[in-house]
Amino acid sequence: MSEAKNRRADLLWVVACLGLLGVIATYAVASEQRFWANWLLWFVYLLTIALGALFIVALEHLVGATWSVPVRRISERLSTLLIPVVPVALIALAALPALYPGARPEALHNKILAGKAFWLGLPFFSARTVLFLVGWLIALAVFVRGSMKQDATKDPRFNVYARRFAPLFMAFFAFGITMVAFDWLGGLEPEWYSDIFGVYVFAGSFLSGLAATALAVLHLQGRGRLPGVRRDHLYNLGAFLFAFTVFWSYIGFAQYMLMWYGNLPEEITWYQERIQGPWLGVLLVLGMVHFVIPFFALLPMDAKGNPRRLRSVAALMLGAHLLDLYWLVFPVLGKGILLSWPELSFALFFLSGALLWLRGAMEQGADMPTGDPFLAEGLGFRL
Repeated sequence: MSEAKNRRADLLWVVACLGLLGVIATYAVASEQRFWANWLLWFVYLLTIALGALFIVALEHLVGATWSVPVRRISERLSTLLIPVVPVALIALAALPALYPGARPEALHNKILAGKAFWLGLPFFSARTVLFLVGWLIALAVFVRGSMKQDATKDPRFNVYARRFAPLFMAFFAFGITMVAFDWLGGLEPEWYSDIFGVYVFAGSFLSGLAATALAVLHLQGRGRLPGVRRDHLYNLGAFLFAFTVFWSYIGFAQYMLMWYGNLPEEITWYQERIQGPWLGVLLVLGMVHFVIPFFALLPMDAKGNPRRLRSVAALMLGAHLLDLYWLVFPVLGKGILLSWPELSFALFFLSGALLWLRGAMEQGADMPTGDPFLAEGLGFRL
């Protein structure tokens, strides 16, 4: 078993190195904008998965949920992706002059952008990015490090501290995920705006965190590492996936419907870029894989707790989230759909790197929060 694990780890290292060579070649050969668009895509993808997992942890403490205690450690481990994302985010700041019109000197000649110059400019953009990165790392230390420490101390006071800290984190999280939406994604076309774009990105982040949690739980359960986790726990994970699939779809449709009905030039231009030519096909595929297929796959009651069905839907949701971000980012390049060796290289590098990180994270501490006084209640959970 250990030899097989070592071989898989070696393979991931080889893939990561090959991907890195492709990333370097992209920087040297391809256009600057294409390089940074790929970097931005994977930065936001990994960031939203990590934030979605951390949000799940905070939500469990906030509402005092006990059913999820046996699987909480999985979300805690997934949220540690924030640590390698920090340098990726700092490097992504170099993309501002290439991709973000509001960060360029000529923005001062645009009447709309000139009024947002301070907000969109590199200094304040960078400052608030660093502020939120530090805040998320502090929350990671409070929730995850505190939970790991509780395994050794068995101190029930951690639950009290975490529950008191959770509301503060939720308020900070709301501003942070809105920053991701408006700065890193909406800032690509700063003349466009949407009041609910932050909610849309939050829905995708929470869904991707849920999907990653479900996949990791099923992976460990299949290896006998979560013996107390039963179908009832899987059912609740599936029910959350089902509910937020509908929520994401509602927010996405509501945003489009309001802009279609208003028909204002400053609003519809953003959608025109994304519903014409080949991007219309991407949008239709996105609607299928992000809503139609998972909705009907999880609609039957028994499907929500079925491991095979849940695994397939969770994997599909992670792929759909990546496609969603691709649809948000790449139209700004004005070159149609770009899918060749640069995109493959970035995928190999970032996916293999993330999997290598998570392989190590999944070995840290116990698979369940053994020091949590509510673990026994969670293991006894019945629907």
